[in-house]
Amino acid sequence: MGSGASVSRVTAAAEQAAVFRTRGLTKAYRRGEVETRALNGVDLDLWPGELVALLGPSGSGKSTLLNILGGLDVPTSGSVHYRDHDLCAASADELTRYRREHVGFVFQFYNLVPSLTARENVALVTDIAEHPMPADEALARVGLAERADHFPAQLSGGEQQRVAIARAIAKRPDVLLCDEPTGALDAHTGVRVLEALAHANRTLGTTTVLITHNAVIGSMADRVVSLSDGRIASERRNATRAEPSSLAW
Repeated sequence: MGSGASVSRVTAAAEQAAVFRTRGLTKAYRRGEVETRALNGVDLDLWPGELVALLGPSGSGKSTLLNILGGLDVPTSGSVHYRDHDLCAASADELTRYRREHVGFVFQFYNLVPSLTARENVALVTDIAEHPMPADEALARVGLAERADHFPAQLSGGEQQRVAIARAIAKRPDVLLCDEPTGALDAHTGVRVLEALAHANRTLGTTTVLITHNAVIGSMADRVVSLSDGRIASERRNATRAEPSSLAW
């Protein structure tokens, strides 16, 4: 009896420490009489400071899961908690505040404003963040200090993606959610982007989730979660994290 109570307390304490907890998470989309399930009962914990790779083919539910974690979408059923906040019970205004204060997003396409310099694109976020990092510091963290005054058209695809990462980390987010950030890049350029993400994760302690269909990239993560047909098919923890510079695909 006493031992069971102790285990329960340890379990409760461990769950409380998780950055994210999802239980029985489902997401269904309906078109007419046809229902498609993007997620079908996902239980997942994400922990402070870890870098997690979400692997899986197109249609496996990766992006849907990331959007729910980021407060961009809501599940059909199940629960998702960010620390002690129930995201399923949050209002639209509360989700907006959650995204603004806690989450940084990096997408496959950079979404930079063409008429603004790299510095100005990053400053768009620092203007609304509570304790922002100076734009020049954020650019320096991704190796672009000398490109701060360049416009997106003057930057390569990899440089534009690193500006997008600088913009995401400039508000010092607790969570960094990345959806195929190297999907539009060649391998050499993609490695530079992955180096910027790994550096931000290590130096800022930001819990980082990285969606990719490229299994090689999983070796740079603390943990690899594979999805298939809206379910978690497997999980593994890497004994060591590979350096992005060692990756080749």
